Amino acid sequence: MQKKNLSEELFKPRFEHPETSTLVQPLCAPAAGTGHSATTGLWYRTLLPFHWHFRGVPPLETKEVLSRIAASRLTRTSEQQLDTVRGYRNGNWIYEWSRQAALWQERALQETAADAAAYGLHAAALFSIAAYPHLSGDELSDHAQALGYRAFEQAMERSATCVKKLNLEVGSGKKVMAFLFLPAQAGGPYPTVMMCGGLDTLQYDHFHLFKQYLAPRGLAMLTLDMPSVGYSARWRLTQDTSWLHQQVLQQLASIPWIDSRRVALWGHRFGANVAVRLAYLESARLRAVACQAPIVHSLLTDPLLQRQVPLMFMDMLASRLGKNYRDDSMLANELSAFSLKNQGLLGRRTTVPLLSVSVAEDPFSPPSESELIRRSSSAGQMISLSAHPEMTCWLKCLAQTSNWLGQQLKGS
Repeated sequence: MQKKNLSEELFKPRFEHPETSTLVQPLCAPAAGTGHSATTGLWYRTLLPFHWHFRGVPPLETKEVLSRIAASRLTRTSEQQLDTVRGYRNGNWIYEWSRQAALWQERALQETAADAAAYGLHAAALFSIAAYPHLSGDELSDHAQALGYRAFEQAMERSATCVKKLNLEVGSGKKVMAFLFLPAQAGGPYPTVMMCGGLDTLQYDHFHLFKQYLAPRGLAMLTLDMPSVGYSARWRLTQDTSWLHQQVLQQLASIPWIDSRRVALWGHRFGANVAVRLAYLESARLRAVACQAPIVHSLLTDPLLQRQVPLMFMDMLASRLGKNYRDDSMLANELSAFSLKNQGLLGRRTTVPLLSVSVAEDPFSPPSESELIRRSSSAGQMISLSAHPEMTCWLKCLAQTSNWLGQQLKGS
């Protein structure tokens, strides 16, 4: 069967899909002075140029795509927010990023070996941005996700990096897809870091973290999508945030490339909620847990903090809970049950070493969050970093966390 041309598939005519910012509707307008910090911003989505740069997208390319979106004169859902162009057409966020990804995907098909893998990875990173923030029910986002995973898996087939696709059973005969990245050093099974990413990421977004920080230290990396995202889309986020990762963690002894006696978790933002929770529920299976800008208590219980974060983030939380509407007071009540302190875990001592990295001026994770994690382990540590310069801070965080995990996993 002849394969469809990627451009034909990507840009074929489609009926008008709901625009991303409309997928979670507020039940009532906020009172004066109580709206979210980014409600009146130029963008509905929170822009993350430094993170995207780390994943391989140069700043100039990011500016080029954002400029095309900003310059569009087509109808927007909100004329005050540039990334709300309606319809899959010029200026629409998903369209423009997917269009950029398709250019690199076509280049990958014309190259061989290393260049093809690099171009395919670049396309995958762009498709991930196109699908961001991965709200449930966003069909165009789901399409971009599927293209991103296809680009990533094709790139891995031509890459020198050894990647294993694991189709793991997780309750009632259902299966979830995970990726295991192996370092070049011989001598497996390997000490392994299991990633618990944020709610706005796909599991392959961690590839460059592995290549630049974990692989040189001889560490393998296991990735898994968070509930309601990517390959884990069929599972909704619940108060038992760690259930899916726990099912996978319990199977690591049966995977020959993993040294199940030397396993650590690395959680970012809401993924830290999963990681710290498992430090209590599965302490016998873990050597260490590292957290980066954790969301484990404060933001989940303080309505004032919730009003200070971007509206997109609160919409994303509502979406992960399976809702297509958002009532801030109702959502605040539900989120309080996700607090690990309210669940009776954080505040008690765990024997698992915990490291938490706090960045100044972070609206999602105040320093008290990391301090609470530090005090909850008999071998707890906390690293405090300044907010600026942002890229330097980000790389310093990755380096220090990777070093700490390497020490914990390779120590006696």
